[in-house]
Amino acid sequence: MKKTTRHTCLLVLAACFSAALPAQDIQHETRTINIEVPVRVFKGDTFVDNLTIADFELYENGRLQTLDAVYLVKKTIIQRKEETRPFLPNTGRHFYLFFELNEYDPKIREALEYFVREVLVPGDEFVIVTPMKTYRMKSETLYNAGRESVFEKLLGILRRDILIGSAEYNDVLEEMKALALTMVGSIGMSGSDPQSQTVGDPFAWSDSVFEVSTSIEEQLQMYAACLSRLENLRHVDRARIAGLADHLRGQPGQKEIFLFYQREFIPKLDPTVLNIFMSRYNEHPDIVQTVTGIFEFFRRNALFDLESIKKAYSDSGAAVHFLFLTRPAPKVHGVTMEEQSEDVFALFREMSRATGGYNASTANISAAMRSAVAAAENYYLLYYTPKDYQSDGQFRSLRVRLKSGSYRLSHRLGYIAD
Repeated sequence: MKKTTRHTCLLVLAACFSAALPAQDIQHETRTINIEVPVRVFKGDTFVDNLTIADFELYENGRLQTLDAVYLVKKTIIQRKEETRPFLPNTGRHFYLFFELNEYDPKIREALEYFVREVLVPGDEFVIVTPMKTYRMKSETLYNAGRESVFEKLLGILRRDILIGSAEYNDVLEEMKALALTMVGSIGMSGSDPQSQTVGDPFAWSDSVFEVSTSIEEQLQMYAACLSRLENLRHVDRARIAGLADHLRGQPGQKEIFLFYQREFIPKLDPTVLNIFMSRYNEHPDIVQTVTGIFEFFRRNALFDLESIKKAYSDSGAAVHFLFLTRPAPKVHGVTMEEQSEDVFALFREMSRATGGYNASTANISAAMRSAVAAAENYYLLYYTPKDYQSDGQFRSLRVRLKSGSYRLSHRLGYIAD
């Protein structure tokens, strides 16, 4: 059976697309460069749809540009246009739904049902990415097979892939919980209250399978190995993420990415417990070294080159709508369940901000989907010809503002002039 690890949905899609891209001949020609900038304007949570070309100002690298056209788009329809010269906006839609989940949430059913039944229209292309595989579908399938049939099939695939794709990840977490419980119990403490001593048998409350068959040295080494395995399962390949941005950049039309990411926790040994191990076993170099490594793991921050990722996705023309699904920390007796989402969360959040996408933290996946779709389906398309354009491979920053009024605007940060 093919195994895929957690947090590799982006990689599955990128690898699939990179293998399918044909070679292209390079041709040099002189041409006029026109830049398209989707802009979403809100008053509170309501989209503002009565703006004109005279209301907008657009700056490139701080320099005011002249707008050539502004189009108001709802779904795939151009509702209104103002042009000093005509353009042919491509309002065809490409939807990508990424489910970065380690637990199946029953509310997925309502969210997916809404998307399939009410959002997709003829001409849309739809890609769903699970922890296991990438699935592509053209909207015509909805009419040939029927929306109800397509929905039930997609829901079954998503549920199966989340359960299978996250099995190894959840197995590691369960092993870490058992080890943590055993080690906390072995020194007669509760990890949730390190100052309270357990009376009598320190193993009385622990149902771990490790306390009888393994030594403290082995337990610590196994726990450190679990941390390493967990880190590998959560690994995100920067090069392949950049490859996905390249693919999106070459795709015409409007590209809407809905990225669902679930809050994560790991069972953490309380620092007081680790300090007790250091004190009790300070004459055992192997134990001291392992405990030190565990301390260092909890202090470590995953490093991403966020600036290059932000620029690549901004340049792609896609909008990343990031939906962070919150949930309470699991309660495990004697163990602190600490959130371990910040590294991946920061990456996805910055991708969303760089592309002008919708951003939310919520426990309700269905409500989040509806809000993100509402943001994605209403926008203005601004067109301009950059002044003194040079194809130098540099990133050009964009800023759009309104001449009056208090509004919230979202748009991509810029583009690469190549």
